[in-house]
Amino acid sequence: MSFGQRFATWRYVINTANLPEGARMDAVSKWLLVTRAAVFSMTFTSGLIGALLAVGSGLVVNYWWLVLSVIGLVVAHAGNNMINDYFDLEGGVDTDEYVRALYAPHPVLSGLLSMRQLGAAILVVNAVDLAILLVLVAARGPLIAAFALAGLFISVFYVAPPIRLKHRGLGEPGVFVVWGPLMIGGTFFAATGQIPGWVWVASLPYAILVTTVLFGKHIDKIGPDGARGVRTLPVLLGEEPAKRIAQALMIAFYPIVVGAAVVGWLGPFALLVVLGIPRLVEVLRIFGAPRPAEAPPDYPIWPLWFVSAAFIHTRRAGALLVAGLFLNAVLPMLQLPWVG
Repeated sequence: MSFGQRFATWRYVINTANLPEGARMDAVSKWLLVTRAAVFSMTFTSGLIGALLAVGSGLVVNYWWLVLSVIGLVVAHAGNNMINDYFDLEGGVDTDEYVRALYAPHPVLSGLLSMRQLGAAILVVNAVDLAILLVLVAARGPLIAAFALAGLFISVFYVAPPIRLKHRGLGEPGVFVVWGPLMIGGTFFAATGQIPGWVWVASLPYAILVTTVLFGKHIDKIGPDGARGVRTLPVLLGEEPAKRIAQALMIAFYPIVVGAAVVGWLGPFALLVVLGIPRLVEVLRIFGAPRPAEAPPDYPIWPLWFVSAAFIHTRRAGALLVAGLFLNAVLPMLQLPWVG
């Protein structure tokens, strides 16, 4: 297999969480599947937002610690995904008939790894993250550990007993906290050694978007989750109320960003996010209609449906926010007065 063919396979896996039909699996594509790298873009975006807020803040930025913190976030996300698969399988939630094994290969159920190998992989990635954390603690002090350990707690106990946040309707709030204040705020602090109050507010819009993705996924799984006693927020609320809340959260992203840009927290180029409104309208329509009875042609992650629409909107809106923050950072002379 040529490098071009391998690269095309890796790209397909990252875009769809599945191996192309007829493609041969190599080590890279295998671990992209095991770690569910298809959703890493959300974590990378959170890290970029924290990084660009730091660069545009006027504070002194250490780019080594900034880059290391973003790497740590992505490694932590890989560990989180494997932890979820491990404990959901051990707890009897994941089976061959459950949604997780239908939309993409499950590391163990598909035969990619044994349970023992999956556990070893979890230990390895967490050891890597621990090494990164020790370096950052030495550089920035114990507060950076608070960010990391809070994220680890939510990551592990999202599905692990005895807490199982997802089973108690607390998975969605947990994701909001991790992908917003912890990831964005933590990256800002790693980069600058400071955490001004406005950073917490600036972390909220993208956290809202990531939460809509989880809402979409849990709406897709209402039936199977309810049957297994997994009481996600959509299970507790019901499908239609959950869809309305997801729509409201998607819409809320825009006025929050616009308001933060107007007062100077995000800078004027953050207004680029309004270019995502046409995609928002498309996704709102999808959430306002029933799910199709069967998968559309060449649709790779069936039976999931609403999650892909929410993810596409989050990717578009998040990219526009990152572009705006980048322009604010490189063209500071055009920014509104900074509000500290």
